[in-house]
Amino acid sequence: MKIIFMGTPEFAIPSLDVLIKNNYEITAVVTAPDEPKGRGYKILPPPVKVFALEHGLRVIQPENLKDENFISTLRNLAPDLIVVVAFRILPPEVFTIPPLGTVNVHASLLPKYRGAAPINWAIINGETETGITTFFINEKIDTGNIILQRKISIGPDETAGELHDKLAKLGAEVLLETVKLIENGSVQTFPQDDSLATPAPKIKKEMCQINWLEKSAQQVHNFVRGLSPNPCGFTFLSGKLVKIYRTKLPTFIDVEINDAEPGEILIPERKDKIYAVCADRNLVQILELQIEGKKRLNAEEFLRGFKLKSGDKFVVLGEDELKAFLKNKKV
Repeated sequence: MKIIFMGTPEFAIPSLDVLIKNNYEITAVVTAPDEPKGRGYKILPPPVKVFALEHGLRVIQPENLKDENFISTLRNLAPDLIVVVAFRILPPEVFTIPPLGTVNVHASLLPKYRGAAPINWAIINGETETGITTFFINEKIDTGNIILQRKISIGPDETAGELHDKLAKLGAEVLLETVKLIENGSVQTFPQDDSLATPAPKIKKEMCQINWLEKSAQQVHNFVRGLSPNPCGFTFLSGKLVKIYRTKLPTFIDVEINDAEPGEILIPERKDKIYAVCADRNLVQILELQIEGKKRLNAEEFLRGFKLKSGDKFVVLGEDELKAFLKNKKV
């Protein structure tokens, strides 16, 4: 089979790698254009492009997926199958080209978590399991007939970054099995139940503020790990943005809560831990954080370098104030 592979981020690399190692003919790799990244806005290639070039594969980087020259190039390559892993929404002019169809590898148990950020939302919503789904692409996003699904558990403290890596590996395994079924003509599919569908929209910066005033400790913990390490949940302290990378729900508390309010910080006498009060008056323990302009630190390191005391508060900005802050600062 001749395969065109479409993908952009790190998540897609294990899937491309497994096809190469199993001697499938990858006639081209389609990925996003190079973009400015980081603080210096240096133009960098997407991870899939770097990997593809290292393996001597042809790389195509279309600006417009409906461009006639791009579509003509794909047709001339005459793929039997297109494989899509973490790429853009394909128009019918593209996904209908291969006679065997276009397969997508999605990081959820569809129809749950249709959309761009299924890993993040599964953790934010407190799911204890998720998985990989392969399906044939159709005109509606993430709604095509399912080929295979594999489940994986989500640990109570697992972050989105950790789950991402596990699902990338699992996705490659399920993709290989899927391609083999298509190759030997034994593939069977089943439709999705739209009544069970849940959304997983792209996460924007303004959605990442931690709401101590309305969320329980469990919800805050899920929110933090669901956004870690990127784009990362944040809060405000003394007018500065603080990213929080890791928390836990403490089983032993060595501080007095008394009449502390949501958002209030509590520090034990040994000054080795940071707790924050949540809306249900339970605590989360903050393990790793980063104040604006400084390095990411664990709680004990942070307390050695910054004057933080019990009674200080994490502030929740209103919608307009938050938008103004984010507009003026790179977060």
